[in-house]
Amino acid sequence: MKNESDIISLRLLDQIDVDDFMEWSLNENVSKFFTWGTFLTKKDAKRYITKFIATHPWFRAICLNGKPIGYICVSPDVGSRFKGEIGYALSSKYWGKGIATKAVKMVAATIFVEWPHLVRLEGMVNIDNIRSQRVLEKVGFTREGVLRKYYIFKRKLSDLVMFSLLSTDQLT
Repeated sequence: MKNESDIISLRLLDQIDVDDFMEWSLNENVSKFFTWGTFLTKKDAKRYITKFIATHPWFRAICLNGKPIGYICVSPDVGSRFKGEIGYALSSKYWGKGIATKAVKMVAATIFVEWPHLVRLEGMVNIDNIRSQRVLEKVGFTREGVLRKYYIFKRKLSDLVMFSLLSTDQLT
């Protein structure tokens, strides 16, 4: 983190956060791994926050001293009730400070309590996103392997690295 007095917290993302949301979503270093597009206008960003983020079952802003600098979410698996997928992004100016690791650890420590039906939390990371893979490893997720040619990303068939954390696993 920047310094020991910095406070990392998670909270709901709201319309009032649109400027912060646009700051990290328009950042090329961050958005190159997004599966959703970027927003060129505040109106589009607000519409996305209202339509998708506000209605998402578990979506939070990652905040540094109260200012949103990224997001973290857990999405239920459509095909099963016992799995969920974690996703996150952080403004690139805060990379390498342990903030994403702390946010993922915060979620991993509470999501199995909040969602008691959840047995498995998955993280599926683009094979080129080494930093994100390292975050999951530091928290205690198990690297299960590479899903080859698993999804279309930026109009190209791409590989994902599958990570998992079970409700019975110990966090590191």
